[in-house]
Amino acid sequence: MKDSRRSFLAKAAALGLASAVPFQIKSKSKSRPLPSLQGRNVLFVYGGWDGHEPLKYKDYMGAWLEEEGANVTFSASLDAYLDKNLMAKTDLILQIYTMSQITNEQEKALLEAVKNGVGIAGWHGGLCDAFRTNVEYQFMTGGQWVAHPGGVIDYTVRVLDTGDELTAGLNDFPMTSEQYYMHVDPNVKVLATTRFGSEINDWIEGCVIPVAWKKGYGKGRVFYTSLGHNLAHITEVPDAIELLKRGIKWASASKYEPMEKWVQPMY
Repeated sequence: MKDSRRSFLAKAAALGLASAVPFQIKSKSKSRPLPSLQGRNVLFVYGGWDGHEPLKYKDYMGAWLEEEGANVTFSASLDAYLDKNLMAKTDLILQIYTMSQITNEQEKALLEAVKNGVGIAGWHGGLCDAFRTNVEYQFMTGGQWVAHPGGVIDYTVRVLDTGDELTAGLNDFPMTSEQYYMHVDPNVKVLATTRFGSEINDWIEGCVIPVAWKKGYGKGRVFYTSLGHNLAHITEVPDAIELLKRGIKWASASKYEPMEKWVQPMY
């Protein structure tokens, strides 16, 4: 290819053409209703780096899931993935397990469960900065954290009008949190993006990075949002926490609804 990915994005930013980046294309298709969590069996796996507040998220998300009618099993150990009986009845995995390590056996069991139809959803480093050396796991999630220039800063999230049930009616919103710069699978369906400035790293000025996406892995639905460095950062922004909750509901339906079909590479 004559033009590199970097030069392509730089040209798009310089021209100010949102349509130059394929994952920003608008759609007028009607959105479908969200699945219900009523009766869903959810496995909530938490641990890893304490800075991302896994215990606070366990309490908050656990209470919400139960209010929605889900049956929730909590595990502070990745060994839950080795429990064949538990995994067989699980509809959805929620994981917050930043960094850390996963054994070959644990990873294999997790990947097989998702391939066979268990949904998985997560946020921030709890899903896409977990198990940094496990590339097949990253293939499943669809992205990997690279940096958060400047740490906690002010930035804007752009919600894409894709006709998707996860973004219908949501608006662009400001965030004060970590702005995740990520490496992303080009075949995910991007739901929200953010544009980087040059205050910290001048070479990434104007670069647009996905903030939230949905994808498939085998028969399993995968949802991710990079928001949520800590609980307050996401719960204090109504559209941000709503997007996460919608993604969780969507991912819970892998076993009960057909897999969506889309091929729209972002490059």
